[in-house]
Amino acid sequence: MQIPSHIHSFIQHFGEMGSRWGFNRTVSQICALLVISEEPLNADQISEHLSISRSNVSMGIKELQSWNLLRMISIPGDRKDYFTTSDDIWELARTLIEERRKREVDPTLSMLRGLLLQRDDTQENDYAINRMQEMHDLIELFVSWFTDMQSLNSKRLKKLMKLGSGVNKVLDMTDKLAGKTS
Repeated sequence: MQIPSHIHSFIQHFGEMGSRWGFNRTVSQICALLVISEEPLNADQISEHLSISRSNVSMGIKELQSWNLLRMISIPGDRKDYFTTSDDIWELARTLIEERRKREVDPTLSMLRGLLLQRDDTQENDYAINRMQEMHDLIELFVSWFTDMQSLNSKRLKKLMKLGSGVNKVLDMTDKLAGKTS
């Protein structure tokens, strides 16, 4: 099946970017195709649209499912499984970030906690310990902030992000109020 050139370019670019973000190119292309497909697609349709083998599609689908980025849909009267992504791009982004946190941030935080608990205060390594503590505290703060952001619905999250540097004005106001009451 022939895909329009602008859609093909999008899928190709998504594959290139995905490989830079640590995803297999084919997995990224499958995800891109499903994100822009109005209707759920089965593995044969994905294979045909992307001109890749059915086995590559199956492996890609499994990988995307492990990241919680796909939903499997059954169509009555059809024995094939169909796949789609969230209709909400913000939800898709939150899921991706959450999965990256689980895979990358949480293990680092656990390692830092373990090292900080094992520290030997008799050794002269204050600088290293302090730096590890700073990293731990920064990551903990990020995880806490991220958890709070995950609870926002997409509309509110978008509104917050649009504030951009306007957040400084809010912080300046709270600083002034704190100064008046102190």
